[in-house]
Amino acid sequence: MTGRKTAAVKMPAAMPVHTVVARVVEGPDRGASWEGERGTIGSAKDNDLALGDPTVSGYHVRFSAEKGGIRVHDFGSTNGTFVGDARLEQGVVPPGSSLRLGRTVIALSAGEPTSVELHDEDRLGDLRGRSRSIRRLMQDVRRVAQSQVAVLLVGESGTGKELVARAIHAESPRAGRPFVTIDCGSLTPSLVASELFGHELGAFTGATRQKRGAFEHADGGTLFLDEVGELPGELQTTLLGALERRRFTRVGGHEEVSVDVRVVAATNRDLRSEVNSGSFRLDLYYRLAVVTLEVPPLRERAEDIPLLVEHFLEAEGHGGPVERVIPPDTLAELLRYRWPGNVRELRNFVQGTLAMGEPLALREPAPEVGGASPAAFARWEALPYGDARSRLLSEFEAHYLKALLERSEGNVARAARSAEMARSHLNELLRKHGLR
Repeated sequence: MTGRKTAAVKMPAAMPVHTVVARVVEGPDRGASWEGERGTIGSAKDNDLALGDPTVSGYHVRFSAEKGGIRVHDFGSTNGTFVGDARLEQGVVPPGSSLRLGRTVIALSAGEPTSVELHDEDRLGDLRGRSRSIRRLMQDVRRVAQSQVAVLLVGESGTGKELVARAIHAESPRAGRPFVTIDCGSLTPSLVASELFGHELGAFTGATRQKRGAFEHADGGTLFLDEVGELPGELQTTLLGALERRRFTRVGGHEEVSVDVRVVAATNRDLRSEVNSGSFRLDLYYRLAVVTLEVPPLRERAEDIPLLVEHFLEAEGHGGPVERVIPPDTLAELLRYRWPGNVRELRNFVQGTLAMGEPLALREPAPEVGGASPAAFARWEALPYGDARSRLLSEFEAHYLKALLERSEGNVARAARSAEMARSHLNELLRKHGLR
């Protein structure tokens, strides 16, 4: 990579994919079947294979075809997913395997290969990538943008879900109208309603004037609800009502306000598991997930890293060859790294490298403790105690948080539970270290 590319590169417009056949061989729905690349099974009506068996959870299991196997992921179902006598939370099973879901048995087999369309360029709006997964997403974005349906974006933190939402807006007939973002995860529960719907003068302490909310500001355009899985239960009900009626009242108000808004929502949670546990409303999920798009993590599209590095350097005004900033050996290291913070972490790496004039260390080994030799702490000995402690703690936090995110597959809620810390504090630490 020796210079800048000034035009989008034409790419192959399709790719072959494997498929799987799911057939009910035992249970109340015996004989029902579904075939496709990936699908879900459960009693909720929007599953690809919807069952009437009451012992099957609303969203019970997800499956997808891979080369040489079928990937299975249980949504935290009540009665579990079993292969023989073994309960399976997630894993890859061979074609010919049978899954037991409550009183239902599903036989999985390989289906007929097919192909899917890909975007034939390496960019769409601010999205960049040549990998099949990202170009497939770009093609889906272009297709869904022409409709008015609600879209749910699912993916790990830092994968670029807001960029995808902006691309949907920019490719849609609403492109000339407002695009408004609300981060549901950063607002306190008492403020979310006011931010979404506005408030009237005197509605609560500090409400010194009437305020228009995000729905009104987005009228005619697109409202992006980031981290929608963080909405408290009472606001889920209010949001559902606003989406169904296209009308709402401001906090403290009595007069209804009508709006024309397209909603694109995003989450790094598995909302189908949240529906099973009762923490997210099923009817709101139906309303938000008319179309669901999955945003791939960076580790699954590592071939896009050189193009993304080039893009971030251009955004920072760096006009010279990439190699002056990112030497080939460093680029090779970037391709091997797991990127728990995804594209956001890569962007922060590029910005930090430009600021420091040399490539940053991706991850330093965690310092040994207990039986460690004095040499393990030699680089801290010349510093004042406060500085040494601060730097050591910062390195520990960065190492721990990256490993935590990777272990939790980017799901911040799961990471907070695993680390036994408040989600708000974890979000604060992730922002501090550029991982959110």
